[in-house]
Amino acid sequence: MAASCIGVSGGRPIIASFVAFLVLFISSSSSSSSFPASASSAGGDGGNGARAAFRSGEEMLAWQRIEAQLAWVRNVSVKTIQHAVGYVSGGQFYGAKASLNVWPAQVASPAEFSLSQIWIISGAFGNDLNTIEAGWQVSPQLYGDNTPRFFTYWTNDAYQETGCYNLYCSGFVQTSNRIAIGAAITPISSYNGRQFDITVLIWKDPKQGHWWLQVGGALVGYWPSSLFTHLGGRADMVQFGGEVAAPPGAPHTPTQMGSGRFAGEGYRRAAYFRNAQVVDWDNSLVSASGLRLLADHPGCYDIAGGSGGAWGTYFYYGGPGRNARCP
Repeated sequence: MAASCIGVSGGRPIIASFVAFLVLFISSSSSSSSFPASASSAGGDGGNGARAAFRSGEEMLAWQRIEAQLAWVRNVSVKTIQHAVGYVSGGQFYGAKASLNVWPAQVASPAEFSLSQIWIISGAFGNDLNTIEAGWQVSPQLYGDNTPRFFTYWTNDAYQETGCYNLYCSGFVQTSNRIAIGAAITPISSYNGRQFDITVLIWKDPKQGHWWLQVGGALVGYWPSSLFTHLGGRADMVQFGGEVAAPPGAPHTPTQMGSGRFAGEGYRRAAYFRNAQVVDWDNSLVSASGLRLLADHPGCYDIAGGSGGAWGTYFYYGGPGRNARCP
């Protein structure tokens, strides 16, 4: 698989195989501003059938690690977190990239949310987990509506005391005056209609050590290396996929993940990630081959993937939440 090199020019990272630079007519001061998603290529997964995820004993152990690492510790008493994700681990990772299909996921109550994102992860169990996260989110409590919005997040202590969404605390340094973090994303995908996605890239500047964020062709800003302990060096896991947060107990929430449809419905119906890549030790973008797929409540939200063609490494994911298989 050919790799694209990531470099630094005048202290600002660039991608050698640079995609067309987005012209984003938005106000950096208004949370109601919007920026465009890109239309996805026709043909879906290029003819390669998606493979459903299954959970062997080894995968269950891996899932338990992910759950322990990514639980919202400070909210555990009031929320349950459910995932449908693909991940790579056991290597040295310096970033990740993917195109995220954007949908108007339906959220059942203001206190719940549904998101799709990339996680950059390092650290062990306990209180020192470091993560960098970016993607799209529907969160009525955070934004006051049910619109999918571009967001960022970080923590260096397993979601306990440090870190925050977007620019609600110090940490992320925004360098763009054309990208509004928290902005509504338009247009968005529709069932059996046109499909739209955003391409998110996070990577570590090898000179300064900062973690940069790029959307499409536009640099948004960076997380300083000084924010982190483990991510001051590298990541040991990269994760792509969806997450739903809802009150615990029965009945299960009807909050949707992705499009609200299961992975098996495929293109124009289920939400997808395509061209999932990681930044390797040589500072190059390579396909996230060997991506492992996990869904902790597959009757509620599931995931199935494959590789090949113009979509590279890809997967479909999501679901409706409460249904006959998820009471």
